[in-house]
Amino acid sequence: MSPLSEQDIEAKLLRFPDWEYYDNALHAEFEFENFKDCFSAMSRIAFECEALNHHPNWSNVYNVLTISLSTHDAGGVTNKDFQLAEAIESIVEPEE
Repeated sequence: MSPLSEQDIEAKLLRFPDWEYYDNALHAEFEFENFKDCFSAMSRIAFECEALNHHPNWSNVYNVLTISLSTHDAGGVTNKDFQLAEAIESIVEPEE
């Protein structure tokens, strides 16, 4: 799988307002009401990651989940990252 061009990435990001592209990866941060809700979302995301065989770099501090997506084998962002971002979006509902 080949990495997408920066122009393609920026065009695809129009569908993902919670995500940004920098440091050769897609990045998002989601805030939940509490730790339990955050961890629950992480567990559901983990099943999607396994199904896609694609795993994020992520961290959790109390009620905040920070995610970074990049296809390491391809050396950049690919369609696989956008597939996972779409799955993540269907799971999390960030607080406004």
